[in-house]
Amino acid sequence: MAESHEWTYDGHGGTRVARTWPNDDARYIALLCHGYGEHLGRYEHVADHLVRHGAVVHAVDHVGHGRSDGERVLIDDFEQVVSDFHLLAEHAVESDPGLPLVLIGHSMGGMIAARYAQRYGDSLAALVLSGPVLGSWDAATGLLALDEIPDIPIDPETLSRDPAVGKAYADDPLVWHGRFQRRTLQAVVDCLSTIAEGGDLGDLPTLWVHGEDDQLVPIEATREGIARIRGDRFTQRTFPAARHEVFNETNSAEVIGAVTGFVDDVLEGPGGASSA
Repeated sequence: MAESHEWTYDGHGGTRVARTWPNDDARYIALLCHGYGEHLGRYEHVADHLVRHGAVVHAVDHVGHGRSDGERVLIDDFEQVVSDFHLLAEHAVESDPGLPLVLIGHSMGGMIAARYAQRYGDSLAALVLSGPVLGSWDAATGLLALDEIPDIPIDPETLSRDPAVGKAYADDPLVWHGRFQRRTLQAVVDCLSTIAEGGDLGDLPTLWVHGEDDQLVPIEATREGIARIRGDRFTQRTFPAARHEVFNETNSAEVIGAVTGFVDDVLEGPGGASSA
């Protein structure tokens, strides 16, 4: 695996723990935005592929996640999370000025990335959304309708067809294995509404990847959200029988290859960051 180092910065409500995978020969910057209840450490293999592809990679544990400060999985306002993530992006650009910036977000991180692109899209060369929570999410609205949210964690079997992925997730002490926070669910619903009203992504090159057997974030609900925000340079790849975590699926090499191929097309195509 590519070498990395951890560092910290001040975000809303406390310290954010970030990680950088350096690359002295980088041709672009990749920002990884993780999903609900997990942490940046679950993306080591993705970062490794991206470094070998020519990226310097940065990621951060969101508030209340991983090693960052905050009550576990409590998020009151995703606008603040986007602002925290923008501080990571500013650090990345200051460290490697002139390199194009590619944002890759998964699940809840895909929602955050989509909102980030609405706010800061002019700074991005490309956007990748993996199994993003967009449009509507029945899991959130259904739980909010209950008087008491049950203490039922995410089912590890919904993540991947590879049983080892679910076991590693279940055994990971930095993953949240408890109930959803009501305030977080409401913040998700509010953020989805904000994104729906926030306009399309214009000419920002965007790739959407999704497992067709995603039971955690069903593809059809996301498809409705994508239709609201997709811009003029949009590509989608869906993967038959794949579950929620396509980067951890049995065909993960194919998925990551789709992402790196997309990045190559953006950077080397007409008007791309690597074009003359």
